[in-house]
Amino acid sequence: MKPKLPLKRAIAYATGQLGWALVIGIIINYLVYFYLPPGGAGLPRLIPEVYFFGFISIIGLITMGGRLLDAVTDPWIASLSDRSGARMGRRKAFMAAGGLPMVVLMFLVFNPPHAESISFNLVWLSVSVLLFYIAFTSYNVPYTALVAELGHNPQERLNLCTYISVTYFLGTVIAAQAPVLFGIVEDMFGLSRVEAVQTTFGLLGLVALVCLYVPVFLVDENKYSAGEPSSTPLLESLRLTFRSRQFVIFALSDLVYWIFMTILQTGLIYYVTVLLRQPEDFYSFLFILMMGGSFICYPLVNLVAKKTGKKPVLLFSLALFSLALLLTTQAGLDWIPLPLAMQGYVLVFLAFFPLAAYGILPNAIVADLAENDSLRTGSHREAIYFGARNFMMKLGQMIAMLVFTSLLVFGRDVGDDLGVRLTSLAGVAFCILSLVFLYLYKEKRVLAESARLKEEAGERHDI
Repeated sequence: MKPKLPLKRAIAYATGQLGWALVIGIIINYLVYFYLPPGGAGLPRLIPEVYFFGFISIIGLITMGGRLLDAVTDPWIASLSDRSGARMGRRKAFMAAGGLPMVVLMFLVFNPPHAESISFNLVWLSVSVLLFYIAFTSYNVPYTALVAELGHNPQERLNLCTYISVTYFLGTVIAAQAPVLFGIVEDMFGLSRVEAVQTTFGLLGLVALVCLYVPVFLVDENKYSAGEPSSTPLLESLRLTFRSRQFVIFALSDLVYWIFMTILQTGLIYYVTVLLRQPEDFYSFLFILMMGGSFICYPLVNLVAKKTGKKPVLLFSLALFSLALLLTTQAGLDWIPLPLAMQGYVLVFLAFFPLAAYGILPNAIVADLAENDSLRTGSHREAIYFGARNFMMKLGQMIAMLVFTSLLVFGRDVGDDLGVRLTSLAGVAFCILSLVFLYLYKEKRVLAESARLKEEAGERHDI
């Protein structure tokens, strides 16, 4: 039996999530904003503003292609990690190889070398986005697989998921401060707006790089991980994973969740600056408030989930998300009696608890399902479960970016905001669909079966 992961090592492990949350937060929050800025952002036109069939934007296709490649490589990287026999640990070897390229490629995404060449920028963006997501997968999938291996029971896994949710919160909050830093860097160094944005992302990338390698150097995977290398080939491993009916149901709910969440995350800066007609720094403040409120809710989510189960907490969270997105469709309209800034506060308040719940519980559910599979089959394929979940997540993000950028063609400026409102309405529809799928997931059945299999294994061991 492997020893329990000490708290200080758990914190070291969780620090890695701060690093990749910061990097992916920059990509998700600012890629579209940088290359397809609203009026008044002070950013130039860097790529052609072309729409296919009148509504599918070229940047939507690029981001969709990046996410598609990323999604396809998830199971492949997961299978390689599951079968790895690296001496430093089958997960840490991939994390060590993926961390630096991820940060470098994030920086390159926002730094086309010939800003005056729109066609060249398009090629640069396409290639750098595709390579970024490969590097991101190489770190992220093995990293999340460790949740199932460093946590040896549901209680430990839930606690570990709580810790990494805290660091995810910190990473996303830091990423959300970029607009504030733009102005500071611009004034301090006398840079143009574009140069200030690029410098800010470079500095944040250095912070992320340090965090990414903390678990690589400070967590002994061989000492604390209960996982063992698997001999199951990729296609067979995928087939076995998707034979789990409960995993498929949860993965479908998660897929649709990531569609509406990516719409919300990408659209937040538009909702603040276009619908509520507030400055960029108010967006940063609201983001801090929203993530800070969710942070406060982490202990409550942990406590309630232990008493009621994870599924009821997530169902309630989806209901609150639906309400918040529905209200966003009406934000800034004259019939609403609240001041514009107050409307923003109401919307982020509704997101406090749901963000906390979805920051903690989905990874814990996937870890439960991975443990159930290993108990039933005797094969430790934890990474393939997280890789499959990441596949669904990135497929959802890919669909979301295509939907979001396509709807913006109907209006993305103050006074011409129909496209921005339509993105929120689409989010409502996807949120409700996610709730329907989650309702079908049988959490109690999965946990009961795992408990029975553990008991039977213990009895055989005693004999």
